[in-house]
Amino acid sequence: MAITVRLDELLHARHMTLTELAARVDITLANLSILKTGKARAIRFSTLEAICAALECQPGDLLAFDPSLPQED
Repeated sequence: MAITVRLDELLHARHMTLTELAARVDITLANLSILKTGKARAIRFSTLEAICAALECQPGDLLAFDPSLPQED
């Protein structure tokens, strides 16, 4: 997928664990892990908003488009 998720980098920069973020955002660790590994096919805006609020970032800090990666239909 040409969209990459930079959750690991943001968590590392903020000295936060995935478990801590899951608790702050009120999302299961499993679902957050799916997002982190890039296996998620979609994300709700409310979830994206909560993650951005918890990490004090913008959606563009979390998601990136990499045209060199294969695009899925």
